[in-house]
Amino acid sequence: MLNVTQDRLKILDIVLDGLMRRYQERVPDVPAILRAMMDEGIIASPDEIENDHIAFRTMGVPHLGIASLEKIFLHYGYERRDRYDFSTKKLNAYWYAPPAPRYPRIFISELRVGDLSPRAQAIIRSYTDTVTSDPVDSLNLDDGYAVDSFLHQALWRMPLLSDYLALAEESEYAAWVIYNRYYLNHFTITIHNLPQGYATIAEFNDFLERHGFKLNDSGGKIKISPDGKLIQSSTVAEMVTAVFDDGQGGTVEHRISGSYVEFAERKVLDQYTGLAQVGREHRRDGFEAQNADKIFESTYSAQTSKRDEAEGM
Repeated sequence: MLNVTQDRLKILDIVLDGLMRRYQERVPDVPAILRAMMDEGIIASPDEIENDHIAFRTMGVPHLGIASLEKIFLHYGYERRDRYDFSTKKLNAYWYAPPAPRYPRIFISELRVGDLSPRAQAIIRSYTDTVTSDPVDSLNLDDGYAVDSFLHQALWRMPLLSDYLALAEESEYAAWVIYNRYYLNHFTITIHNLPQGYATIAEFNDFLERHGFKLNDSGGKIKISPDGKLIQSSTVAEMVTAVFDDGQGGTVEHRISGSYVEFAERKVLDQYTGLAQVGREHRRDGFEAQNADKIFESTYSAQTSKRDEAEGM
């Protein structure tokens, strides 16, 4: 771990608190899941939840993408780790280890815009080309409130609905980012530290479905890494009403995919089996591309249409 000052960690607290506050306001599944957990006695308060990781989506274009966004978290002591390639979805990603165990891991992905069709590239660049320098370079990273504000502000003009729909035909990831920008894509509840009866993904999925939450079933409701030590699931993103430019000087509303909630179970590594006191450092770390590939689809129409159907929308 880097030697990060307590002052920087306090600033990181401000940034993460702002991200989570706005995320919970925008994703009703979050407070609903927490209420269900408290009602069933799994936790006494939301403060008991361990956040395994949070995730961001970005556009891989000049002045933006991973190279820009990661500067924020590297400043607070996060360390870049493994790279992942999602060839079908045309994405790159890295994960970042936190400066202290109480902080979540961070997962940042970016769309390889140059791999898309000329039409999709032209649409995306008509927005992102208005960003002519890296916005993080002019940001005071020691002002947590300024960073929080930046992560929730527009990076480009309001998208045309026709552009959003055209992008969605080729890349639902691209369509999500063109509207949502740096909004938190998801946070992740750590499952293995919960009480007996809820401490596995299988058990927790049963709890979620009993309470009416819709799970992403792409690749199965339970995603398991080849080593069997990282087990994940996620809700299907809720649809939200978004406001678009109608191309005629006005606006138009359209329902689009918002954000979702993920769940992670990390098993103890073989060399620590039987250890009396198990910490984060004794469990499977990092991520798994095949798991993440399917979890990305929590915001895709193949999943959200099932949720809408189940809710009678």
